[in-house]
Amino acid sequence: MKKPSDAATLRVVVATGVASVVTQLLTIREFLTQFQGNEIVIALILFNWLILGGLGTLLARIRVSRSRKPRAEMLGWLSMALCVLAAGQLLAIRLLRDMVFTHGVSVGFYPTFLFSFLSIAPYCVLLGFVLPYSLFVLRADMPAYPGARIYIFDNIGDIGGGALFSFALVFWTTPLTALFLAHLPLLLSIYWLFAPDRRNHARVWIAAVLTLAILGTGVGFEKMSLTPSEGRLVYYRETRYGRITVHRDQDQLTLFEDGVPVLSSQNLSLAEETIHYPLSQLDDVRQVLLIAAEGGVMSELDKYPIQTIDYVELDPAVANVQFDFNLIQKIEGLNVIHQDGRAFLAQSKKAYDAIIVNLPEPDTFQINRFYTDGFFRLAAEHLSEGGVLSFSMQGFDNFLAEPQRMKLSSLYNTAKARFEQVRLLPGQKVFFLCRNRDLDLDIPAALERRRIPTAYISGYFYGNLSAERIDRLNSLMDPSIPSNTDTAPYLMRMMFSQWFAKFQTSPAGFFLVLAAVTAVFLTRLSREEVVLFSTGSMTMGCEILVIFAFQIYFGYIYLQIGLIITVFLAGLLPGAWLGNRFHQRGKPLLMLADVVLVVCLALFILAIAYIADRLPVAFYLMFGFLISLACGFQFPVVLYLIGSDNRAATRSFSADLIGAACGTLLTSVILIPYAGILWAAAGLIGIKLISLTLIGTSRDGS
Repeated sequence: MKKPSDAATLRVVVATGVASVVTQLLTIREFLTQFQGNEIVIALILFNWLILGGLGTLLARIRVSRSRKPRAEMLGWLSMALCVLAAGQLLAIRLLRDMVFTHGVSVGFYPTFLFSFLSIAPYCVLLGFVLPYSLFVLRADMPAYPGARIYIFDNIGDIGGGALFSFALVFWTTPLTALFLAHLPLLLSIYWLFAPDRRNHARVWIAAVLTLAILGTGVGFEKMSLTPSEGRLVYYRETRYGRITVHRDQDQLTLFEDGVPVLSSQNLSLAEETIHYPLSQLDDVRQVLLIAAEGGVMSELDKYPIQTIDYVELDPAVANVQFDFNLIQKIEGLNVIHQDGRAFLAQSKKAYDAIIVNLPEPDTFQINRFYTDGFFRLAAEHLSEGGVLSFSMQGFDNFLAEPQRMKLSSLYNTAKARFEQVRLLPGQKVFFLCRNRDLDLDIPAALERRRIPTAYISGYFYGNLSAERIDRLNSLMDPSIPSNTDTAPYLMRMMFSQWFAKFQTSPAGFFLVLAAVTAVFLTRLSREEVVLFSTGSMTMGCEILVIFAFQIYFGYIYLQIGLIITVFLAGLLPGAWLGNRFHQRGKPLLMLADVVLVVCLALFILAIAYIADRLPVAFYLMFGFLISLACGFQFPVVLYLIGSDNRAATRSFSADLIGAACGTLLTSVILIPYAGILWAAAGLIGIKLISLTLIGTSRDGS
């Protein structure tokens, strides 16, 4: 094969970066949908992705050291295999989930970890292999080719992939269509790589056509691959916020958001409880705020002489589907607002007689922000005199399990700090009624006085919710349980603990093994490589910190969260360029970058602690850019200090990737749930101080 130019190889590197980031983001979304996921699922996927990529990087060095000279032709075939594996991976996650696990049943920690590891392993290992192999191909003809240059061009591709997905593909395409479009530049770059070799044109064209056919078949197979095992799929749409599907099983319609059933057409008892429990407390109801909805709630609201019902639903497509399938009805005075509920309250000056929250249990940080002291303070400020706040948690039959009691106690204590009266009503859901006036818990009698007709409450309330049962539940609330706050989310800790307890498992064994393996890995690294390991941990840890903090204070605005992710990628590029330019100054620059990282995180802690509610979006973007700039700066400096041969390059790539994997899991699963955002940031500072001490006490050239 005639040798291609280095530009042809670099085009493959950039295009691979674009395609891989889009594939990663789509894979995360698919796992969240199929496993009804939370931040633990996200952390497991990112951890496995980075660990497997690091493994692929190490395999590249072993493969090249034990075989003949690296060839551009092999790089082309491997890159084409990536295109096929991307589509296969997404379909495998989608189709194998219900084959491996029982349909509709939640999956535990270890099965989720193993399934994600095995399903993404072929793609991720090959992806980790391709990046250093492309460097080896270039060095086969130019031994002094700088490894930092490959790192820079890979960053260019990553930035392009993040921007392409966040600002284009997520709006206008389905997942498999997005994969098809994202891999077209890679196929074109592979063609340019093979262009000098006239002898293989026919074989390359056949392979390219087959690859396109596989990607195209995936596009045509999209809706079919989402067909439920029970009932039938009657509606499907991808939006920037997630996946919306409607399933019909006989006469019942169920709306799913990201695989979670959120609304059903046949649940009269829940609709009555949701509306009449809070509104029965009010003599005059004029203004109501409804955050999300339950099937049939509008019909129940229509029984009251309400002037305005502000219904807040973040995703316009969800509201449209609800109305189109008659899951909820349009009634007089209804005003649909497409905004995050908490963000709407923070900006609104209206006062409501009732605020009714219809959200699932806080098993994600996005939902948890509606169950914190910060939200209850907002709600209290926007209630009229004597107004009532209502929300619910998962119910119980006769026995209240200890983890559930602790969750309810935390919520009770959090709400009690903002409302004089807080009472819990047991049932299929435990309803909280919060008010600064007395609460009347004889709800059927209150509704009868107001001549509000009901079916379930009037017939079954006294049998199910006796005064004795209500008093017994409220007496079980423990005042010593910590409150749930934005920066220290106690409920998230309990949700994670309950998830493990449900399957009688513990993550302790996993983390002990991980700690042991990591310790062994670190002992085999030089001090400079340990710096890269800690930097990778800090970068991913900070990215998760920023996303969580942004969600808490601004709500889930997908465009801007996509912008945050892209900014973290974008800062690596100028950082790597600057590091490559000034790398000769060596260890002092490495230490300076560590100091910058520590100072940035210290300022982040101070800002969140004292002025979090007043921070603009630009603060988070600037913080992310500075963190990634300093991290990108260190890679070429480390390569200069330890040598830039193939062995040093692969060790540096793997140290960075494995460090990022550990930082992801540490921050998402341990630091934030169990210590809160502020202490999580302090923990990341501690990691960086260790690496700063190591490099500061090393001898030059060590």
